[in-house]
Amino acid sequence: MSRAYRVVDAGRTAEVFEALREALSEGGPVVVPRGATPEAASRSGAGPGERAHAADAWPGPGERAPQNVALVIETSGSTGVPKRVALSVDALLASAAASAGAMGGQGQWLLALPAHYVAGAQVIVRSLAAGTEPVVYGDGHFDPVRFAALAGDLTADLRYTSLVPVQLARLVDAAENGARAVGDALRRFDGILVGGQSLDRGLRDRAELLGARILTTYGSSETAGGCVYDGVPIGTTVVREVDGLLEISGPTLAEGYVGDADRTAAAFHEEDGVRWYRTGDLGEVRDGRITVRGRSDNVIISGGEKVLLDAVERVVRSRADLGDAVVVAAEDERWGQVPVVVATGSADLAGLRSLVAEQLGRAAAPARIVTVAELPHLSSGKPDRVAAARLARGDGGGAPAA
Repeated sequence: MSRAYRVVDAGRTAEVFEALREALSEGGPVVVPRGATPEAASRSGAGPGERAHAADAWPGPGERAPQNVALVIETSGSTGVPKRVALSVDALLASAAASAGAMGGQGQWLLALPAHYVAGAQVIVRSLAAGTEPVVYGDGHFDPVRFAALAGDLTADLRYTSLVPVQLARLVDAAENGARAVGDALRRFDGILVGGQSLDRGLRDRAELLGARILTTYGSSETAGGCVYDGVPIGTTVVREVDGLLEISGPTLAEGYVGDADRTAAAFHEEDGVRWYRTGDLGEVRDGRITVRGRSDNVIISGGEKVLLDAVERVVRSRADLGDAVVVAAEDERWGQVPVVVATGSADLAGLRSLVAEQLGRAAAPARIVTVAELPHLSSGKPDRVAAARLARGDGGGAPAA
């Protein structure tokens, strides 16, 4: 038994909703939400420089998927390697059920993320599981006032939304700068999921001071979205540490990667009858709580020492004067590779180097700061690290700060 594929424009949310309803409950075609337009790419709040999702000729005429698959999430990730993640009906519904259990029940959602990313698609799946109609933000640059107005359209007893940190930051900034309706909207939600990248502790504190109920999420397309909330696995998800890397098991795991048996075998394995997903993330599990330290492939060797760029980035983001910031690798004749900060703000480089060196060692100290008008983002809202690395090399118009 197999199913046909159905490619749906992710910008047409009503069509995605109906296609997923058929795939989940009626054995309809496998849904492939595809965001190839600048309009769909802009809704997460990312600005100029973001890379639109590149549609291609897949699936070809007559190509079919296994009967248990309902959704394929196509993603190039933040580092540019394309994947097509196949998610089953059972995995999607298990994820929705686990999320409802962790958040206090099923409710109505405000969809503010693109439907061709797993976080956006899962808002639709959760809505279908709850029997509620999501309120849809739609196309356009993310505007806190518009978001607040749409939050007022939610009518269910329990109200939720899912955001990336850049969206939450814009809402918090607006509320702190006197937009009362935005502050009221933040308090209106019974839960605000924030994922896609690490959430700065200071931003979370500011949001909670405004009365928002924030839940940070950790997961990926391969786990049908967030499967760890505030450091604790949800549902029957199990997370373990193997040689410093995190592995995940549970009913939300993807079937694998469409058309890529080698990558599927490398990412998923079975042990004692239990299927595990190798996340590629550095982390630890202590007393049932998960700490994610960063990607294992986001490590450089600088002067013979290992430097985890995610750790440098966490320190850099503690500096409010740098604004929106990421840390990327750059080649260096003397040290081999060095961390470089790409940011929308500026700061004293010597002071920043001292701060990072004090916490992480001298090799981790950024070599320079490149100031840009706006960080490049993927349509998911995650920083576009490929584009940021080009800016760090001087290929994209950024201004180096001494």
